[in-house]
Amino acid sequence: MKIESYAQGRWFAGEGGDTVRNAITGEPVATISSKGLDFAGMLEYGRTVGGPALRRLTFHERALKLKALAQYLMERKEDYYALSHATGATRTDSWVDIEGGIGTLFAFSSKGRRELPNACFVIDGVPEGLSRKGSFVGQHIRVPLEGVAVHINAYNFPCWGMLEKLSANLLAGMPAIVKPASQTAYLTERMFRDMIASGIFPDGALQLICGSTGDLLDHLQCQDVVTFTGSAGTGRKLKQHPAVVRNSVRFTMEADSLNFSMLGPDATPDTPEFDLFVKEVVREMTTKAGQKCTAIRRAFVPRAQLDAVTEALKQRLAKVVVGDPAVEGVTMGALASIGQRDEVLSRVQELQQAATLVCGDPAQFTVTGADAQAGAFLPPLLLRCDQPHAHAVVHEVEAFGPVSTLMPYDSVDDAIALARRGEGSLVGSVFTYDNGFARAMVLGVACFHGRLLLANRDCAKESTGHGSPMPGLVHGGPGRAGGGEELGGMRSVMHYLQRTALQGSPQMLAAVTDRWIAGGDRQPGVHPFRKNLEELQLGDCVMSDEREVTLADIEHFANFTGDTFYAHMDEEAAKVNPFFGGRVAHGYFIVSIAAGLFVEPNPGPVLANYGVDNLRFMTPVFPGDRLKVVLTCKQKNPRITENYGEVRWDAVVTNQDDKLVAQYDVLTMVEKAGAAQKAQLGAAA
Repeated sequence: MKIESYAQGRWFAGEGGDTVRNAITGEPVATISSKGLDFAGMLEYGRTVGGPALRRLTFHERALKLKALAQYLMERKEDYYALSHATGATRTDSWVDIEGGIGTLFAFSSKGRRELPNACFVIDGVPEGLSRKGSFVGQHIRVPLEGVAVHINAYNFPCWGMLEKLSANLLAGMPAIVKPASQTAYLTERMFRDMIASGIFPDGALQLICGSTGDLLDHLQCQDVVTFTGSAGTGRKLKQHPAVVRNSVRFTMEADSLNFSMLGPDATPDTPEFDLFVKEVVREMTTKAGQKCTAIRRAFVPRAQLDAVTEALKQRLAKVVVGDPAVEGVTMGALASIGQRDEVLSRVQELQQAATLVCGDPAQFTVTGADAQAGAFLPPLLLRCDQPHAHAVVHEVEAFGPVSTLMPYDSVDDAIALARRGEGSLVGSVFTYDNGFARAMVLGVACFHGRLLLANRDCAKESTGHGSPMPGLVHGGPGRAGGGEELGGMRSVMHYLQRTALQGSPQMLAAVTDRWIAGGDRQPGVHPFRKNLEELQLGDCVMSDEREVTLADIEHFANFTGDTFYAHMDEEAAKVNPFFGGRVAHGYFIVSIAAGLFVEPNPGPVLANYGVDNLRFMTPVFPGDRLKVVLTCKQKNPRITENYGEVRWDAVVTNQDDKLVAQYDVLTMVEKAGAAQKAQLGAAA
């Protein structure tokens, strides 16, 4: 077949093309070419068509589209599994790529609706006071960039690699051009066709380049973003592209790295951690035939356990069955291409300058159900270097396949020093039941790693393992690993948003940001709890009467709740407390009093109180003090799929001297207009 690109709203077959081959059989699968594409036109199309359409949607609307897309693709997953076989992947390998990628869409959809507003921009942090009287304030916001996200992806995860990046930029409101690696682009293109056919995202939000990027990078502008996954060398070249440098284009790189796994000194052969370590090293060597940027390349063990670990790894690796993943019993498939296999063998030869091959023979091994010469097969190859400090090559050369090097350490400090020699890695893992060793490793190597797994018997059953990036955690690392971050929940979404500082009056900034700011106008009148979500306006408020706090109130609250802390019940002890100097009211009693002062008790649009944020107690309350509260509508966040929305209220409690006693945000659920009537009609029906 001809692998096509999708540009400016249509499918495009490039002129000529290179042959892409089946990793199992070596037979041609497709040809690929992007020759003839208008790369400048693609960027412009994304900026002028896709971008505006996405930015007209709120974060919640885009999040719901991610969910719809995930559901659409999940219904078609077996088509992707069938094609994934040609990449050399087993069913388990493909599950990580296909359903793992779709699962990331689900995860970002959920996080987007929980953590982002139903709006087109994000308020970043709290207002900053810039003047003595409060008439001049600052507020940071984040808005979507108005360029295109260019995703240049690796061959090893043709589905997940695309979807984990798209999840973030689409949620942020930015269109994308996806450029998959040619070796496995046929699988990316197959899934991409379904994404376009679904019609879920607007025209221009998604474009695809299969083949060379041509002069695409020459046309990048300051609003564009480039993400790259692949070799560190290629990434550095792209990062230094004149247009990237000239226009300060945001660039994030996730590159190959020499990730480590460490067996703790407490983990002797009779411990669960020893077995967990051995299993994890083997799993990381064989999953995706070791073609993972997070795979364990360097395995460190106490010198006293070096022989025992070597034998345990050899025994487990001997059970690995290499061959056609479609054949029952095969546990490891082929590498993505013959070229990739040859590249791995070349790197292994370099490693053998310092390490001995102790398991696996690339010249003689059994392949089940396939021709060893025609396909891109290799057996798992375990090397051992007894003097890791003496040989830089084991810390610098990566064989991107089923290869790992076993090395000893002699002390905790030695273990830390060896782990750091990777000069920046995506992930490290520590297998230990010794909390002290785990802490020492974290403090010693965290600055060189994007993620650290601390594995032991307590979390083993639920752990996702050394090599599994998760949607809610950052995926990236410093130094050699690229210095970028992918995933990470909202952290990754923010990469596609511009942070801007606003300055002005509280009233002006409230009008701009849809969030009331202290110092802005308040509108007392009809109790705001009697207003539905649409009627409620920012600044609507309750200004309560006073209530005196008595000693009897304090004692009753203490006895009723069981909170008999001495500062509330023992006058002599309270007098010597440096904060009080006498008995004081409970903080939570103050909050309860405030609720009694501002609540409108009758049934109405306010459905529930679901929390309090940023609660602080500023001034102690003594018997005889009189408290009052001002409650102001601060922010509204309607939910698309529900008949209610979230309302944030600013609560300020003061005493008879107008001193600030407590301040916090009250969070409620408030009905939309007509919700009560709809509910009554539904009940009647």
